[in-house]
Amino acid sequence: MSSTIGGIARTARPRQWLKNVLVFAAPLASARFLEASILLDSLLAFLAFCASASAVYFINDTLDVKADRAHPRKRNRPIAAGIVRIPAAIATAVILLLGGLGLALAGGWELLVVVAVYDTIQIAYCFWLKHQPILDIAVVSSGFLLRMIAGGAATGIELSQWFLLVAVFGSLLMVSGKRYAEILANPDLQGEVRGSLKGYSRTYLAFMWHTAATILVLGYSLWAFDPATGSVDLWLSISVAPFVLAVLRYTQHIDRGDAEAPEDIAIHDRMLQAFAAAWLVLVAVGIYLPS
Repeated sequence: MSSTIGGIARTARPRQWLKNVLVFAAPLASARFLEASILLDSLLAFLAFCASASAVYFINDTLDVKADRAHPRKRNRPIAAGIVRIPAAIATAVILLLGGLGLALAGGWELLVVVAVYDTIQIAYCFWLKHQPILDIAVVSSGFLLRMIAGGAATGIELSQWFLLVAVFGSLLMVSGKRYAEILANPDLQGEVRGSLKGYSRTYLAFMWHTAATILVLGYSLWAFDPATGSVDLWLSISVAPFVLAVLRYTQHIDRGDAEAPEDIAIHDRMLQAFAAAWLVLVAVGIYLPS
């Protein structure tokens, strides 16, 4: 029993919940992050995505059980290893999906719609879209984007065009970098590989993450310098420097081919953490302290 519970916990991938902090991005950028109601609504969005994302992992591992058993690393996943039985995995997925939707409903119908769209797209990804080039990157990128949109939906905060631009191309950078690392690790595509990977080349993926990084930096700079009003906040304009350095550090990981797990980079790269902390402080000062 204890091994089954432990297997369920491992299949839920709690390390991946780090991605869900993206729901706090819109409230943080709005200068309303410290309001109690905003914090509560953001927390509901965070928990809803934790439940929904974990449900998707159960579905994915159940569908891939045969392929995982033939894979040298994935065969140790709890479902593939037989620690978690398929009926238990399916039941857990249903409970988590309903729990995520219930939490989203508590945050309002707008959040419910965003989470429902996320669930639908991710389930379609598990069954079919993950095998389709371009579409697989679009779907995984949409997961990051929908998390950011959820923060605005849960709190009623309007998202600017610059915020959405940064969200779209930041998501694309991470996912194209992930695929680039996968193809560098297995350039001949030998053995059991992701189906969609056969539709990419190293140069194509390099073009994709180069383009995403360029537009990401441009979009953030346009937001920081606020071209709509012509005003320039000193701290927000300075924040461009650590933001660019953070992007350069992350793309260094991509170029090395070790960006297959973005959450691991965020957890272990001290230099990237320092750039992110400096950026966060400057943004907070620029938004929350009167000029």
